[in-house]
Amino acid sequence: MEMKPITIVGCGPGALEHVTPAALREIERAQVLVGARRLLEMFPQVAAERIVVGANVPEALDVMAGRLGGARIVVLVTGDPGLCSLARPVIRRFGHDACRVVAGISSVHAAFASVGRDWLGARILSAHDSVPEVGIEALALEEKLAVLAGNPSNAAWLEALVASMLPTHAAFICENLTLADESVRQLESLENPMNLASRSILLFFRKEAH
Repeated sequence: MEMKPITIVGCGPGALEHVTPAALREIERAQVLVGARRLLEMFPQVAAERIVVGANVPEALDVMAGRLGGARIVVLVTGDPGLCSLARPVIRRFGHDACRVVAGISSVHAAFASVGRDWLGARILSAHDSVPEVGIEALALEEKLAVLAGNPSNAAWLEALVASMLPTHAAFICENLTLADESVRQLESLENPMNLASRSILLFFRKEAH
């Protein structure tokens, strides 16, 4: 496989046992590890320089830029790089030609598996950073819907979504997937307020489709 200066590695939905062997191989070869502090702490055995990515992502990317060409850089991202991850700003900054991506298991993969449903054709939205720019009425027409949640600022929007979906859809709350305090439960009625863990996914399945 073509060697590129930056390798972006998906670290799975949370538990170390869900990090793939391919991902571990790349991480163990790193000379510079980049990522959120929680991800960096998952691999204490790796003797690499560490660049912590916090709220100021551009600042971390500037530090990365200074290491290009002189070290093997591995960027750690939560879940799979292709789903709401640090991969997007890294590739935007350095370009596709400079980046190789190693897939991971996303929390969406884990959520659908936890309820024994397939996710072919599912719509996936994120309500982590902001309320999705789509009408709730339109979402109620979806056969399958996954919403990445856990931001208390968007609780009112989630409550409105659940209220709209429950008459026609089965709803599930998946929290802290793959971790010791994992919780997966079907939502029978609206919970107000919705006190969700920061790592939460809501799943909806149209009832007549199952």
